[in-house]
Amino acid sequence: MAKLKAQLLEPPKGGGGKAEGFDVGKYGDARVALIGFPSVGKSTLLSTVTLTQSEVAAYEFTTLTCIPGIVNYKGATIQLLDLPGIIEGASEGKGRGRQVIAVGRSADLILMVLDAQRSSEQKEKITQELESVGIRLNQPRPDITFQKKAQNGVMFNSTCQLTHMNQEIARKICHEYKIFHAEILLREDATVDQFIDIIEKKNRSYIPCLYVYNKIDNISIEEINDLARQDDSVVISCNMQLNMDYLIERIWQKLGLVRVYTKRPGNKPDFTQPMILTERRDGHSIEAACVQIHREFASDFRCAFVWGKSTKHYAQRCGLKHQLCDEDVVQILKKNK
Repeated sequence: MAKLKAQLLEPPKGGGGKAEGFDVGKYGDARVALIGFPSVGKSTLLSTVTLTQSEVAAYEFTTLTCIPGIVNYKGATIQLLDLPGIIEGASEGKGRGRQVIAVGRSADLILMVLDAQRSSEQKEKITQELESVGIRLNQPRPDITFQKKAQNGVMFNSTCQLTHMNQEIARKICHEYKIFHAEILLREDATVDQFIDIIEKKNRSYIPCLYVYNKIDNISIEEINDLARQDDSVVISCNMQLNMDYLIERIWQKLGLVRVYTKRPGNKPDFTQPMILTERRDGHSIEAACVQIHREFASDFRCAFVWGKSTKHYAQRCGLKHQLCDEDVVQILKKNK
């Protein structure tokens, strides 16, 4: 079953020319993909929160390609991508599903736009389509260490009590993938599917997701209250422009963006252009800030002085692994050569 699922990720072989894709380059500090069924309001949402006007009509499949828009919020530039409506069988290539899913895999956040009147059915189907091609929504990467070895067979260990996995199951799964020597360490009670995800890690993406329930003006206040209280959910109305500011704030929070201001020795901090650190890409460490300034900056790093919420006192001397908080001020010193 795992092998058959993996084949869904492979493009069709032979015949014809190269399939047309969505050639949209990354821009800004983060990328957000709008995924949903046709006519749920993705294009209206893009036109409402950005300056880009995406075509809107009363019929399905109005959007036939990827349309980018930009949201500027708290000094960060967030790229929003309006994608064609997804349909059942998208993981198998129906309705340009492969292109839509490929863009979703490259995003830092997925906004699953749902019709509030049919939200449960749509949410289940889209999640299933994304799961079948290796996209895991709002799931942490399993805490499993897996290393191929040259000899000694399959060595299996765990640091907790296991209820789904054991050495024999791990050995059989490895043999299915023609892996006969490996070292495996489980630090959580992982399932068989999670273990397979680690073996197939090149085809797995762990992406945060916000479930956006549109058209709430068509349902009762009790139904709105139930949807709003669900995890990772936002209720909106694009036509009446309800709750749009809160949606942008939730996008910011879900992306895990942090603003960091730099300071030169002897000068005041520069509060005009913050450096934006993204949790999913490089994290919020001083090392990530150094890499964003210049690739070789971390190798010349001597120490850093930090002012802000992440410190116990002002001008705290910190190393590369120190985790920064939003609106911290950082002064980085290089080694003397």
